[in-house]
Amino acid sequence: MINFTEPSITDQEKSYVLDALDNNLLSGDKKYTKLCTDWFNNYGYDNFLLTTSGSSALELAAILSKIQPGDEFIVPSFTFSSTANAFMLRGAKPIFVEINPYTMNIDADKIEDKITPNTKVIVPVDYAGISCDMDKINKIAQKHNLMVIEDAAQAIGSKYKGRPCGLNSDIACFSFHETKNFAMGEGGAVYIKNDKLMAEAEIIREKGTNRKQFLHGQVNKYSWYMIGSSILPSDVLAAILYGQLQRFDKILSHRLSLWNKYFDILEPLESSGLLRRPHIPSYTEHNAHIFFVLLNSETARNKLLYHLKEHDITATFHYLPLHTAPLGQKYGCKPGDLPITEDYSSRLLRLPLHYNMTNADVEKVYSIIKDFFKNDN
Repeated sequence: MINFTEPSITDQEKSYVLDALDNNLLSGDKKYTKLCTDWFNNYGYDNFLLTTSGSSALELAAILSKIQPGDEFIVPSFTFSSTANAFMLRGAKPIFVEINPYTMNIDADKIEDKITPNTKVIVPVDYAGISCDMDKINKIAQKHNLMVIEDAAQAIGSKYKGRPCGLNSDIACFSFHETKNFAMGEGGAVYIKNDKLMAEAEIIREKGTNRKQFLHGQVNKYSWYMIGSSILPSDVLAAILYGQLQRFDKILSHRLSLWNKYFDILEPLESSGLLRRPHIPSYTEHNAHIFFVLLNSETARNKLLYHLKEHDITATFHYLPLHTAPLGQKYGCKPGDLPITEDYSSRLLRLPLHYNMTNADVEKVYSIIKDFFKNDN
């Protein structure tokens, strides 16, 4: 059996969790939260906060953006619901934009046509850890005085023009869900460029209080300053993440080797016109979060999914476009509005990729795919 994804937990993570339990490090903002934060500070994210999930990171970013009912935000339809939910919870309306068919990211060339006087935020999504064209997006944002909040949930370890993904946005949001390259079970984080917004975020994250300043001895009591929420993860979960970060280079390197193996071994099938491999723009270094292929039709995609399942290989498709979903249609969207998004999402297939896999596993997946095309033609 080759599973689509599996978490990689070693004795290192277990030892940190036991240490957290033995020393009553159950709530957040303790030893392991600080160790993780320091690690990311050293990696380049100077204003960095762990959150309870990638979704809560996006919700925190939406609060910081000051987006309000009647405002609009630009977002790709090809993304997870959390990307849109965060801003819609503030009363804002999603304006969906077509994807670039090569990267599956928002098409930066089609953003400006969707901007109105009500637009407040652009929300690019780094699909599969492949960075969006951030220079182009930021140029548009600056021209129209818009904030850029990057959904980089899949992009820890990826880079844009040599810099870690997220550093080119006003705010970037990350996920450490168990399916991500570096996991804490449930968890996420925000990077915030502006120091003033960072100070606000710390208060919002602590139920609207300046409790963090109190815990760090900066004030002798704490109080309620603004509307907030509980967005601080347990230190036990941070202990898992810290163990993952100690293996950061090893995990990233192995995933990249598997991704590259897929890319090389599938070349003959692409040359034969049977599928298309991912396209990686020159401006980005990806983190091998997802290896996807595009089949020639939805029927072929679904048949291959079933064929792999028959051979104990779990593959899956990805997002159903948000604009065609029941809620998207309540906002005036309809099938046919974004034909590229609809077409490509119907043909996309994600192959198994996780740290526990071997090159032999990749070769087995390829063998089953090759047999499928041999027998299907």
